[in-house]
Amino acid sequence: MARLRSIVLAFVHVLVSSAHVTTGRDGHGLIGYGISMYNPLCAYTCRDVLSTSMLACSEHTDMHMPMLKKREMHMDIETSPECYASDDSFLRTLAYCMSTHCSDVAMWSLEKYWNLNVAGRQPSQPIPKTTYQQTLANIATEPSDQLVLGEDLNHTMLVSDDDYQASYNAQAMFEKMEDNHEKYAIVLIVSGALIPIAFSLLRFVPFPTALVTQFNAWFVDPPVFGSRHKTPVAGLFHVPTRGQAFFIFYLVSINVILSAVGYQGIQPNSWFASILGRDGEIITYVTNRMGVLSFANIPLLFLYAGRNNVLLWLTNWSHGTFLLLHRWVAWIATLQAILHSAIYLEIYVHGGTHASEAKLPYWIWGIVATLCMSILLPTSILPVRKNVYELFLAWHVVLSIFVLVGCIWHIFKRFTRQWGYETWIYTAIAIWGFERAMRLARLARNGIKTAQVTIIDEDYIRVNIENVSGSGHAFLYFPTLTWRVWENHPFSVASTVIPAGELPGTPQYDADVEKLGASSDGSDSDSHQARQYPSPTKVGLTFLVRCKAGVTAQLRTHERLPVLVESAYGPHADLSDYSRLICIAGGVGITACIPILRAHPGMRKLFWGARSQKVIDAMTPSLRGVEMESYVGKRMNITEVLHRELMEGSTPAAVLVSGPSEMADEVRCVISELGRQNKGVRVKLIEEAFSW
Repeated sequence: MARLRSIVLAFVHVLVSSAHVTTGRDGHGLIGYGISMYNPLCAYTCRDVLSTSMLACSEHTDMHMPMLKKREMHMDIETSPECYASDDSFLRTLAYCMSTHCSDVAMWSLEKYWNLNVAGRQPSQPIPKTTYQQTLANIATEPSDQLVLGEDLNHTMLVSDDDYQASYNAQAMFEKMEDNHEKYAIVLIVSGALIPIAFSLLRFVPFPTALVTQFNAWFVDPPVFGSRHKTPVAGLFHVPTRGQAFFIFYLVSINVILSAVGYQGIQPNSWFASILGRDGEIITYVTNRMGVLSFANIPLLFLYAGRNNVLLWLTNWSHGTFLLLHRWVAWIATLQAILHSAIYLEIYVHGGTHASEAKLPYWIWGIVATLCMSILLPTSILPVRKNVYELFLAWHVVLSIFVLVGCIWHIFKRFTRQWGYETWIYTAIAIWGFERAMRLARLARNGIKTAQVTIIDEDYIRVNIENVSGSGHAFLYFPTLTWRVWENHPFSVASTVIPAGELPGTPQYDADVEKLGASSDGSDSDSHQARQYPSPTKVGLTFLVRCKAGVTAQLRTHERLPVLVESAYGPHADLSDYSRLICIAGGVGITACIPILRAHPGMRKLFWGARSQKVIDAMTPSLRGVEMESYVGKRMNITEVLHRELMEGSTPAAVLVSGPSEMADEVRCVISELGRQNKGVRVKLIEEAFSW
């Protein structure tokens, strides 16, 4: 207990020491990268030693810190910038100390320090009444009396070598550790962004397809354990694939390593009692490291979460993968913030200063940020996201804003803008701002459109939107359906052209399967007739929607309604190396398959399981030229289908799956097993699915 109290004393000393002041001039950059804390260090050291003494113009305050002895600085005195700038004893003692210890520093640098920092570090403050060189010239005789820390400074005095060295060590090591904090934070955020890009560039290396298949089957595609990936375990969480798990392991490992390495202590140290050894120092550096790394993870959080994430444009990783990484980084950043807050709470409670510190704005805003991060985690679990998605989304955005505001004000109220800690939060805000600006730009490009709704059966509807282009998927806003005008939902683009027969006010063309040139097995039964009487088309987007609760259910009650289209997202994978395309679709998952099937130049085959024949009939016109096997009201034997198609064919094949999570998981496991056990199989798995 006595040792803990000693450590606490050291902590309190650091926090209230004038060496690391709470206010000062704005810095630009980060500590060690544009911002220097103590340069020249010798001059800062001399002033740090003298700042513990009372001058003739100093004033007593009512500060009461019962656990601090008088030796541990005159904490009950206050010396104004005007006092420092005009007190002859202080100026001459400081100048003599600097002349003794700063012989290797250029004179212009010492004069610059003198003008900027002798009176303090405020943006606006008095300049010393004499320059550094003038002050030195005013010293008639060399001082002989040695200053005792904490005692009055009333004439020109000497700074002892012991006091100077202890203060020098404290500031030098503290700045070195702060430099390490920022260095490791840069490593964290840069590697978190560049590693996905680097691994994605490997797709341009012409590895043999058989080798790629084997590698993916062992190290990328399978779940890290079990047979579930899209299907949640116990309804609570998704198991990552092995490829995802490798990067998650990296993120966790790099955070643990960077939180644990690079610490040093030094004695003697004026900020920590010598009897403590390095304990007080290391604990201080650890809790500060936690705060900086938590800040550095916040930009990664926002980067991974955005649907306008630049990494989606630079890599072949899916949005679902980045959302998974977003959640893992959120856990890491929150744990770091909690540790940062908890350690300082323990410090202040045992130091007897918690009651006063907890009333200060910086403390309150720090608690707000940490508390909001802690609330975000349990309110973002899978059951919440799936069952009350819109409420989750709104709550998520509001709390995230409070996190950013809390972090910014925590720094501003504690350090102003001196040390650049806020740079990490500015980066997160810039990423968030870019994401929202891109959404608005996509909406503005398309403008207000009209959606035409056609009921297919009791489960499905078709939504056509004219004069909009795009591919992949789009986010649709229906502002007249709900008071939540910002509410939007993702839908896969089934087609980028709309047949005239599906447009209002145009003649209806016969939609019979045979007359449209597509038989039930996908063969072209009347291609001559289809070419002779082509259906007129118009540019637009077609969506096949399965109606559940909420907005999709309300759509069934409308024939036409205004819509805002945020498109397009999710460019299709490059399948140029695969001469065969095999699509496994379930229900409305066909919408993700149709554009890829239509664009692929090689052999195309579709296996589609659906609830009703009406859905198949409605979408068959878009599948002309595609060999298709449909399964209505019965389960597709995925294992048998994939074994037949992949084992019999000798050419490379891409397998696209889009459907229920159980279907996607079965396809993933079968392909991985085939790739591991059969070296002749050359296959690439593509999964199209919305991620919660």
